[in-house]
Amino acid sequence: MERFRRFTVPRLLYTFYSTKTTPPNSRSPAAAFLGNFEVRHFSAGNVARAKDDKEPWWKESMERLRNIGISAHIDSGKTTLTERILYYTGRIHEIHEVRGKDGVGAKMDSMDLEREKGITIQSAATYCTWKDYQINIIDTPGHVDFTIEVERALRVLDGAILVLCSVGGVQSQSITVDRQMRRYEVPRLAFINKLDRMGADPWKVLNQARSKLRHHSAAVQVPIGLEENFQGLIDLVRLKAYYFHGSSGEKVVAEEIPADMEAIVAERRRELIETVSEVDDKLAEVFLNDEPISSADLEEAVRRATIARKFVPVFMGSAFKNKGVQTLLDGVLSYLPCPIEVSNCALDQTKNEEKVMLPGTPDGPLVALAFKLEEGRFGQLTYLRVYEGVIRKGDFMVNINTGKKIKVPRLVRMHSDEMEDIQEAHAGQIVAVFGVDCASGDTFTNGSVKYTMTSMNVPEPVMSLAVQPVSKDSGGQFSKALNRFQREDPTFRVGLDAESGQTIISGMGELHLDIYVERIRREYKVDATVGKPRVNFRETITQRAEFDYLHKKQSGGQGQYGRVCGYVEPLPPGSPIKFEFENMIVGQAIPSNFIPAIEKGFKEAANSGSLIGHPVENIRIVLTDGASHAVDSSELAFKLAAIYAFRQCYNNARPVILEPVMLVELKVPTEFQGTVAGDINKRKGVIVGNDQDGDDSIITANVPLNNMFGYSTALRSMTQGKGEFTMEYKEHSPVSQDVQMQLVNTHKASKAAE
Repeated sequence: MERFRRFTVPRLLYTFYSTKTTPPNSRSPAAAFLGNFEVRHFSAGNVARAKDDKEPWWKESMERLRNIGISAHIDSGKTTLTERILYYTGRIHEIHEVRGKDGVGAKMDSMDLEREKGITIQSAATYCTWKDYQINIIDTPGHVDFTIEVERALRVLDGAILVLCSVGGVQSQSITVDRQMRRYEVPRLAFINKLDRMGADPWKVLNQARSKLRHHSAAVQVPIGLEENFQGLIDLVRLKAYYFHGSSGEKVVAEEIPADMEAIVAERRRELIETVSEVDDKLAEVFLNDEPISSADLEEAVRRATIARKFVPVFMGSAFKNKGVQTLLDGVLSYLPCPIEVSNCALDQTKNEEKVMLPGTPDGPLVALAFKLEEGRFGQLTYLRVYEGVIRKGDFMVNINTGKKIKVPRLVRMHSDEMEDIQEAHAGQIVAVFGVDCASGDTFTNGSVKYTMTSMNVPEPVMSLAVQPVSKDSGGQFSKALNRFQREDPTFRVGLDAESGQTIISGMGELHLDIYVERIRREYKVDATVGKPRVNFRETITQRAEFDYLHKKQSGGQGQYGRVCGYVEPLPPGSPIKFEFENMIVGQAIPSNFIPAIEKGFKEAANSGSLIGHPVENIRIVLTDGASHAVDSSELAFKLAAIYAFRQCYNNARPVILEPVMLVELKVPTEFQGTVAGDINKRKGVIVGNDQDGDDSIITANVPLNNMFGYSTALRSMTQGKGEFTMEYKEHSPVSQDVQMQLVNTHKASKAAE
C-alpha cells in the first residue's frame, strides 16, 4: 500500500505519496525537486486514481485536521490560553498579555476596544500546526451580551474546549455556553485553568461540572501541587508525569510518577476507567473481566465516548503560568473528532427541506456555510466553513438563499486580523472569501445541489436605545455604520420610530449597545447621543359621545362653510381594525363628493389624541347629519370641520392611555425565584405562569414595557448573573389612573416648554 503524507507549499495544498516505481526520467520538475515524491493536486480528477488506492486521497489529510472553539465564562482565561497555544505551535514568537502593559495585547484581541477593556468582543479565527496536525481555532467572547458570537462559532465547529476557572468554578456563562454546545451537539473537553491561583480547587470544579452542567466527566490529569506549589501534571491515561521548563514553559519533560502520588493516581485512574466504562461497552467488558487496561485501550475508549458526547475528559493547568497547554493540545488531537467523524445534516430545498446527511468529504459537490461577516480593509470578509467538496479561487459558486451565482475572487486563511492567500480549500476547513455579497447564515454550493445548512439560533434583542448623530453632516457615515453592524451581527437591529423620528438600536444588553455606540465613534468618527427611547403609547375612548360642529369663516371672497353631526364610539374588543368611519346621512344634507374629505379630517385628528399626543385607536365615527352652503362649502371646509368636531367631543368620550405590555419569560435558578417575582410585582407586572425545569424556575409575566428599561442589568444583579429572560410584544392595555395623570402632566409641561 502506498503511504500518504501531507505537505504544504505556500498558497497551494498538495498530497504527496511515496512511490518506488516511478522511473527517474519520468518525474515532473516539482517531483524531482521533492525527491522520490509525485505531486498530486487536490481535485476531483484524483478520485479515479484514488479508487486504485486502499484509502481515498483525502483521508489522511482529513484525519489530521481539527476545528475547535474555546469558550467559557468571562475572565476564565480563554484568550490567554489561545495566546499560549499559538506560541507553542510556532504561530507567534512572543507572548503578550490580554491587558497588555506593553501596549501590544493578545494576538486574538485585534480590536482596540478589546485590548483596552481586556474582553473579547468578536470571535477571532486562526489556525496552527501541532505534531503534523492542522488545528483551526476560534476564540469566542465570554460576555453574555455577545452570545451570538459563541453561537456562530459552535455552529461550524467539530469540537470545543470549555474553560473553567479553578477558583470561580462553574459560573453563569459557563452554563449558557454549555447549553449552546449541547444545542449544536459539539463534543468537548473541559480545561480547569488558573491552578496557580490562591484557593484553586480542581476537584470542587469537577464536582460542580457534574452537578450543575450534568457532565458525565472525570479527570484525565492530576496536578502536582496547587497554588504557588503547582509544578506539573500527571497523565492518568499514559501514566507519566509532565513538567514544563524554560522561560515560557516550552520544554515539556516527561518523568516517572513521584512515589508520594502513586496512591492518588491509582485512585483517580480507577475513577476515570469506571466513569468511561459506564458509557463505553468495549472498555466495560475489559473492566468487568478484571483484565489489565493498557494506555492505548483507555485512550481509544475516552476518544469514542467523547466523540459520542457521552463523556467529557477534564484537563488541568495554568495558561498564564505556561503549564498544561501542550498536554491539552495533545488531548485535542487524541480525543476530539476530525471533520469526517462528525455528522452534519443539510436540508434539500428541492425535496421540501428533507434532511440529507453530508459525508463531509472533498469528493462531493461543494457545500459551504457563511457563518460570520466582517468589514475588512478590502471590503466584506465572509468566513466560510466548507462542509463538502473543494472551493477554489476563481471558481463559481451559487448562493442558495438568494440564487445568485458568484465568482470567488480571493480565498484566504485567517490568523486573527492577518490573512494568508490560498488557492483552494477542501471539506472540513475554515476559510474566508472577499467581495462576496451575502448575509450571515447563507449556504453556498457549486450549483449541482440545492442544499441549505440549518440556520443558527438567533436570540431576540432585549434592549433598545435611541441614538442620533451630534452633527447633521455625519448622517451618511452614521447610517453606513448602522448598516454594516446589522450585517455583521444578527442580534443588532436598527429601526425608526415613526412617531418621534428617533433611530432605535436594539441588542442583547447594555454593554452590547455601548460597544456599538463606541465603535461608531472610533471607526466612523461620528459622535452620537444616546437617550431612552420613547415608548409607543396609544389613546382610545371608553364611551359614546355626540358631536355637532359648524365651521364658518368669512374673510372677503369665498368663505368656508361646513357642518358635521354624528357620534364617536369605541369599537368592540378584539376588533381587527383600529379606525372605522361610517356615513349614515340620508339624503343630500352634505353632497357625497365632500364625504371623503370629512373621513380624511377625522383620520388626521385621530393621529394625535389630546391627552399626550399619541395616536387614537379602536374608534368608530358615525356621520348622521350636516349642512352645506351652495357657494362657501369646500373640501377644505369639511375637512377642518371634522378635525374640530373630533376635538370637541373627544374629552366627553372618556379617553384613556394604552401602554405596550410585554410577555416576559424568565429562567432563573429556584433560589432566586422569590426575589425576581417580588421585583416583577414592583414593576407592575402580572405573573401568569410559574413552572419548574430541573433546578430552574420558568416565570411568565405580563409587564409594561415602560417599566422594563435596564431590566437585563437588574436581573443579573438579582440572580448573580444566572438569570436570563426573553421579551415580546403582547398587547396595548390601559394604564392605571395615577400613571395616566403623570403622563398627561409630563406632556403638558413639555408642550408649555416648547
